[in-house]
Amino acid sequence: MFRLSQRGICESITGKNAIQSDNLRHSLLRICKRKYHTSWSRACCSSNADSPVISEDSRRQKQNVSEEREHNTVRKSGKSLNSGVKGRENTGSKTDNVSVRKLVRSGPQLSDFIRDAMNIQEDDITEVAVKEKTWSWRGSVPYINPKMLHGNQRKVYFQTYGCQMNVSDTEIAWSILQKSGYTRTSNVTDADVILLMTCAIREGAEDKVWSRLEFFKSLKKKRQMQRAGTVTIGILGCMAERLKQKIVERDKLVDVVCGPDAYRDLPHLLASSSSGHAAVNVQLSLEETYADIVPVRYDSNSPSAFVSIMRGCDNMCTYCIVPFTRGRERSRPMSSIVDEVRQLSDEGIKEVTLLGQNVNSYRDLSQDSSLGGINGNTLTKMSQGFCTVYKPRSGGRRFAELLEKVSEVNPEMRIRFTSPHPKDFPDEVLTLIQERPNICRQLHLPAQSGSDAMLQAMGRGYTRAAYIDLVHHIRGIVPDVALSSDFIAGFCGESEADHKDTVSLIRDVQYNFAFCFPYSMRQKTRAFHRLTDDVPADVKQRRHMELVAAFRTEAEKIHSSQIGSRQLVLVEGVSKRSDKDLAGRNEANTRVIFPKADLPSNRNTLELSPVERGDYITVQVISRTSQILRAVPLYHTTLQDFWKHQPPCYQQDERLLSL
Repeated sequence: MFRLSQRGICESITGKNAIQSDNLRHSLLRICKRKYHTSWSRACCSSNADSPVISEDSRRQKQNVSEEREHNTVRKSGKSLNSGVKGRENTGSKTDNVSVRKLVRSGPQLSDFIRDAMNIQEDDITEVAVKEKTWSWRGSVPYINPKMLHGNQRKVYFQTYGCQMNVSDTEIAWSILQKSGYTRTSNVTDADVILLMTCAIREGAEDKVWSRLEFFKSLKKKRQMQRAGTVTIGILGCMAERLKQKIVERDKLVDVVCGPDAYRDLPHLLASSSSGHAAVNVQLSLEETYADIVPVRYDSNSPSAFVSIMRGCDNMCTYCIVPFTRGRERSRPMSSIVDEVRQLSDEGIKEVTLLGQNVNSYRDLSQDSSLGGINGNTLTKMSQGFCTVYKPRSGGRRFAELLEKVSEVNPEMRIRFTSPHPKDFPDEVLTLIQERPNICRQLHLPAQSGSDAMLQAMGRGYTRAAYIDLVHHIRGIVPDVALSSDFIAGFCGESEADHKDTVSLIRDVQYNFAFCFPYSMRQKTRAFHRLTDDVPADVKQRRHMELVAAFRTEAEKIHSSQIGSRQLVLVEGVSKRSDKDLAGRNEANTRVIFPKADLPSNRNTLELSPVERGDYITVQVISRTSQILRAVPLYHTTLQDFWKHQPPCYQQDERLLSL
């Protein structure tokens, strides 16, 4: 925060770290002289030795005004005018101070100087009116030169930690910087700017960032010793918001701290940090969705892409930091999402994943019912037996409608979505998944625990029985659905009986995949303020490994049942372990490995063609582990053709079951 002093200098309110910028003062003076109230500009700069002095006529005019006021005052009080030169000088000085204060108060306020700072252009200011101590500004803030925000082809290196949402945020941040004149590098030693997109969901993720920052600090010192230019280090994302003060103060490791809702301010923050002071913006927003920013994809060769459809979370689970690092839920306009998906389709993308912290609670409020939205009196439909900490929401266009419109963009493009909450699975969504071949029959159902006591302590809003009923209901509508989940080991107060309930839930439901983590308490969460982290670390680790073992046992059973089946695979590229193999993913999002070979162009021809990244092919599964499937490739296909000739449930070849 800054204020405008009587000396016309932007100063830090803290006082100690006052920033007195001659460039800002001169820019302010130049604009004031050219377009604004001249007397105000004189008042702002009259105390500076290098500022233009007030003319002799103006000085005499002020002295006459002072003497007239003094004469009136003396006449009323009956005192002699001959009270001495010293008295007149004091009175005149006081009058000048009053005049200066009045002129400064009639000038622009703080809000005028921070408005539209990202799009500053002096020539955009077409009207400034000074009337009754109020200023009307049309255009951008006048005191920042847009050239100061230009990257001048500085090289930026990104490193991303955490979930798919952080990958999407990296693409948004890079899009903003690219438009501001920055270039990107994949070599950290060549970078002028190093930005880490961070995760705050667990302590382990933060420890990795701290370790990496020490390495970047050593690079920065080495660059300075070699006099090869400076390196700016920045922290972006959830960790930036959660630990903003600690990040700046800890050994001065970081120059820029930018929260999840402040990426638009990145060019300004990078420009500000060049003065040697840390630049911080972690302000959360109730409206920011970056709907108007087209992300620049991290891997332009990948056949898959992420599309963020909403931000924030309102569920307030007691263990979760997300509502405090990413703010309240807000959804992008449906039209902007469909347009982005259509653009990705035109670029050849074959799979899109819709992203959000609570993706299936999407609610577009940008259009009312008269423009195609749901009637304003319609309440949110929740899964049976589930509740929330907030009142039911009404109105808006919902996730089922968005999913339908996105799936219509290109029937040959796969659609996935993550991460949902189990409470937001109305039948409209499930029926649409079953009816549309290009919507993957794979759902993420985060359970977190199988114990009613733990679910209540976590504030999840459902019981074990309600969760199992939902699983049965989903499989009744989508019989061949693949399920994944999240589980926490060792939450506050978890007993051995609670842990065994979670293990039994994993065995009963039989997930294709599960993300299991030992509990890590986060500051600001309700658990931090109200519960006790009383499960020892070694017990957490043991329980964590038991959850992983249970999930892998059940996943291997599922994969064993698929041996001999024919599956549709989207080719992603060469396998990491062997350049003789290719890798891709099936509809359940399971990794499939198969030999590299030319294949028939379709099911009805012998003409061969090479297999490229982004191709759909039909494979037959021959072996498995708990994590991957191995298969033999059969032929090229399309998504619609595969499901036209293939039953929804996988068929097995009895001859291959022995493999």
